[in-house]
Amino acid sequence: MPLRADPSRFGRNDRDGYRREHPISHYERIGGAGSVKAAVELFYDKVLAGPKLAGYLSDVDMVSQRRHLALMLTVVLGGPNEYAGRGLAEAHQPLGIPLAHYAKVGEYLAVTLAELGAPAEVIGDVQAVLAQVQDQVVAGGNPTDA
Repeated sequence: MPLRADPSRFGRNDRDGYRREHPISHYERIGGAGSVKAAVELFYDKVLAGPKLAGYLSDVDMVSQRRHLALMLTVVLGGPNEYAGRGLAEAHQPLGIPLAHYAKVGEYLAVTLAELGAPAEVIGDVQAVLAQVQDQVVAGGNPTDA
């Protein structure tokens, strides 16, 4: 299911003909909650297909994990912030995640967004966030950097 990209921009009419008074978020541009859910489903299909990354999730409740990622991705895309879980460093540093695995996860997320039709600008901004939080996730990183 492709994402529903919305070409509306600041100062232009949205799909319903109303004038926007604020710039549209990436979350809105890709179609909101339904599109985020589709991206999370496809993303985890990729992650769970290989043994190296799937091993991190072998004892994880995947229903909760998918919901957790959907909330996080929603925030990254500028949607409503309803996330109330642990911080990235607290959740990931104990796992000892090497840089190569982190990079592969980022690649899977970018590929997933592209496959679903997300604009290049959205994908680039998501990749920039991944770069900013890398030290909080990767083993030996500086978990206090944001």
